[in-house]
Amino acid sequence: MLWTSMRCATFWETWPKASASATSSPGLVSARPKAEARRPIFKTMIPETGKSKDWDTTENLYIEGDNLDALKILKETYAGKVKLIYIDPPYNTGHDFVYDDDFAKTRGEYDAESGEYDEEGGRLVANTEGNGRFHSDWCSMMYPRLLLARDLLAADGAIFISIDDNESKNLRAICDEVFGAVSFVGDIAWQRTYSIRNDSKGLPTETEHLLCYSKHPNWQPGKLPRTPEMNAKYANPDGDRCAWRTDNAFAPGAATHQGMVYAIQHPFTGELLYPANGSCWRYQQDIMFEHMSGWCSYELRDIDDADKRAAICGTSSSGVKRDVKAIVLAQSVEESQAAAEKVLAKGPWPRFFFTRNGMGGIARKTYLDDVGGRLPTNFWPFSECGHTDEAKKELQKLFDGSAPFDTPKPVRLMRRILDIASSNDCTVLDFFSGSASMAQAVMEKNAEDGGSRRFVLVQIPEMTTGQFSTLTEIGEERIRRAGAKIAAGIDKENEQLELGAEPKPYPDLGFRVLRIDSSNFKDFYLTPSETSQESLFDFADNVKEGRSDLDLLFEVLPKLGIPYSAKIEERALAGRKVFFVDGDKLAACFDANVGSDTIEEMAKAKPWYAVIRDSSMADDATHANYEELFRTYSPDTVPQVI
Repeated sequence: MLWTSMRCATFWETWPKASASATSSPGLVSARPKAEARRPIFKTMIPETGKSKDWDTTENLYIEGDNLDALKILKETYAGKVKLIYIDPPYNTGHDFVYDDDFAKTRGEYDAESGEYDEEGGRLVANTEGNGRFHSDWCSMMYPRLLLARDLLAADGAIFISIDDNESKNLRAICDEVFGAVSFVGDIAWQRTYSIRNDSKGLPTETEHLLCYSKHPNWQPGKLPRTPEMNAKYANPDGDRCAWRTDNAFAPGAATHQGMVYAIQHPFTGELLYPANGSCWRYQQDIMFEHMSGWCSYELRDIDDADKRAAICGTSSSGVKRDVKAIVLAQSVEESQAAAEKVLAKGPWPRFFFTRNGMGGIARKTYLDDVGGRLPTNFWPFSECGHTDEAKKELQKLFDGSAPFDTPKPVRLMRRILDIASSNDCTVLDFFSGSASMAQAVMEKNAEDGGSRRFVLVQIPEMTTGQFSTLTEIGEERIRRAGAKIAAGIDKENEQLELGAEPKPYPDLGFRVLRIDSSNFKDFYLTPSETSQESLFDFADNVKEGRSDLDLLFEVLPKLGIPYSAKIEERALAGRKVFFVDGDKLAACFDANVGSDTIEEMAKAKPWYAVIRDSSMADDATHANYEELFRTYSPDTVPQVI
């Protein structure tokens, strides 16, 4: 019977665990929070099918529990795979910490005597400015979570963090260390309010910080849709392929690009045109020659203009590049003018054209199609990204006139982040999810552009007052109601389609709820003095009471690198229930009295991995034949016993 327990321990020990290494950090963070990020835990995700929506098909996750635990567990499967992280952590405003990490209890003897912490390390009083570790406690809470967040980010990923003035400076210092100062993208000022309160002391607060860091330097945000005001600057007076605006025909760098400094003869006036001092033509001479030939016939000719070219390049006549010819008219000015006037009247004009109806200088067309979207700046006005009052009204609409969460973020703010930092098929993580604004934004964005973004939300089940007892209940209900609203909008659009038109598909509007709990497996690491011969029979079943087969499956998934969102199918093989996960990646059986016939059928399915409970095997013969059956029918399968 001890063999069963030893097999269990051996299996779990073979799976990788996080190291306990730590790095240096600002003085506000002690060594213990750094080490905490790497300290292994023995917890698991318990599936809550009853709280979930579209369990069998959704790829979205909602995790109930401390996000420090969640990030450690998620790292096993999602390391380097999260494109976008957004968090809105609790601001350090002098209220209680909900995230009462053990390492925050420094100066333990003093705190125990003062009564500031309970027996579990939870804070019993507010974290007021009078606390000597007011800032340090908050930073110590954030540091390990950000370390783990960095591990989860993909190479092209970025993290956005909402914060107010109280801790923005300290958060910036922590992020500089965790992500690297070179990975700092910007400190975005979000205009959180549309009206200034008169009762504010000092300078009224109109904006809130949104720090952005990337996984690697040189990350660039995506572009935003152009506004009508921006597009109004473009026109198409000559019937060209699309609208365009007038742009500069010159580029800087005459001194280093002397071969691009030369004269172009005007087809309407015969005047020789040069770039401005210190500038050169935008393109190389062969390209410029091609564009000018669209007006009339041109040729290259040496016009002995070294002095003029030297002045533009900022050098002497003897030092300027030699043998640079001018682009001049191949025919007389009169003939050239007649040809150019025909082009001017008929259109479209060449890319480089002459302003003032042909009588001005040379300019360049910049086409609207080539410009793309607009670059985001570090100021996000409420007119584009919403404000706090809008966020509350969004909740009120979803919850029949009442807002069950005090400080939600507007969906438009989340949409702006998705617009510039997500792709159509990516994972979005929010591990301080609050009222689940990000989940609603992801579903809306997918409904808009047909994307398949997946959200992973984490929220500690903090107690609340009112209709919902915990924050997780609020978040889960918001996702359900927001999904129903999106589905109703799609239904309305489809009703208005013309006969035979392709209906608009629904995005993923579901979510799997997972709850963080202790491991499903009993701890059998006992010394001989801690057990007796009679008690050995208690270890025959290594699974805790009350844990289901699905619970066991979800503890196995991350150990094999299989995401929690993977599709799960139940099949009956020789009278026993077998889970097949992610197609044929995993076959797992936790039923009782599993015989060799079931194992043989599992092997014939040729999964990548096979897992069975040690106590599930019907007899010693089944134990003996387990691995042999896989070697016979599926030698590439990796069989395991728990």
